[in-house]
Amino acid sequence: MASVDLNSDLGEGFGAYACGDDAAMLGIVTSANVACGMHAGDPEIMAETFARAKANGVAVGAHPGFPDLWGFGRRRMPFTPPEIERLVAYQVGAAQALATYAGHRVTYVKAHGALANLAAA
Repeated sequence: MASVDLNSDLGEGFGAYACGDDAAMLGIVTSANVACGMHAGDPEIMAETFARAKANGVAVGAHPGFPDLWGFGRRRMPFTPPEIERLVAYQVGAAQALATYAGHRVTYVKAHGALANLAAA
């Protein structure tokens, strides 16, 4: 039988600023791209999102982006390739640590915004 992975970007609030209804989405999706704290997200929101995803049986991926809160990671930034590698490694490492803390496991990486566009170029 064929299956479809229903995916969504989640964990995109930060601090006191909520963004979307992640709890409701985690009842619908089968995988979630969790923002890693640069374009959106923070350690508390990431940990909460990973824990809720685990409770709902939702697969999780790291969703790294450029450190561009004002532009929500959609603006290209002048980083060198080695700087981008370290930026992504930093964010994926944070996602792996917080997912592990929540008893979950990051199973993929999906770049966000301008970083995704750059990767596809």
